[in-house]
Amino acid sequence: MAPLLKSGKGGQMAGPRVDEIYEQVKAMAVSFRLRPGDRLNEVALSKELGVSRTPLREALNRLVAERLFDFRPGQGFFCRPLDAQSVFDLFELRQIIEIAAVRAACQKATDAELQALHDELYATGIDITGLTVAEAVSRDEAFHLGIAQLSGNAELLETLRRINERIRYIRWISMSPDRVRQSKQEHKQVMQALLERDAETAATTMNTHIAKRMDQVQDAVRQGISTIYMEGSEGISTRIIEEA
Repeated sequence: MAPLLKSGKGGQMAGPRVDEIYEQVKAMAVSFRLRPGDRLNEVALSKELGVSRTPLREALNRLVAERLFDFRPGQGFFCRPLDAQSVFDLFELRQIIEIAAVRAACQKATDAELQALHDELYATGIDITGLTVAEAVSRDEAFHLGIAQLSGNAELLETLRRINERIRYIRWISMSPDRVRQSKQEHKQVMQALLERDAETAATTMNTHIAKRMDQVQDAVRQGISTIYMEGSEGISTRIIEEA
C-alpha cells in the first residue's frame, strides 16, 4: 500500500511546499519528461527539485490518486504507461462528460454568461497563429472548461480538468494547422447553438468534434511514444503553430 497522505484542514495535504512539488512533478508527468512506464528515481528527483523525499512522496501519493502515477509495493512509483486503449478510454469519458456539460449549459447558463463565453472565444480562441502548441491547446481547453463551468456542476468541471491533464500530451502531438482550422469551426458551431439554446445541435456538434479526435488516438499514441524515446518530449509543446 502506498504511504498515506498527511492531511491538514479539510483533508488537504499539509504545507504549501508539498503543493508546489505536486505542481512541478505533475507538469513533468503530463509532458512525459518522466517517460511512461519508467520507475521513478526518488533520490534523483528529490535532488533535481531541491526537496526532501518526505514531501516528494506526499506529492507523489496525490498524483497516484489522480492516476498519473502507479505505486507498486516493494518497488516504488512508476510513470503510467502511454497506451492507446487508456487514452481512448479517456477521450470516450471526455465525450460523455462534454455532451452532458453542453446540454446543461444550454439550460442553466444566463444570457450574460453565454455572451461572455462567446466574446472570450472570439477574443482569444479563434486565431492562434504564432502561438506555441501548449498555448493553443490551453486556449482550446479553456473553451471546453468554460462550457463545463456553465453546466453548474463542480464535479463535472473538476473531472474534465483531470482528463485534460492526462490527454494533454496526445493533443500536443496531434496539433496541426488543418486540424486547428477544423476545430475552430466546430467551436463556432457549438457556441452558436449555445447562444440559441439549441441543446440537440450543441450536443451533436460536440459529439462529432470529440469523436474525430478519438479516431486519431492510435496514430497519435504511436507518434507520441516515438517522439519520447527518439527525440525527447521537450520540443513538442514549444513548437510554433503556423498560419491556421
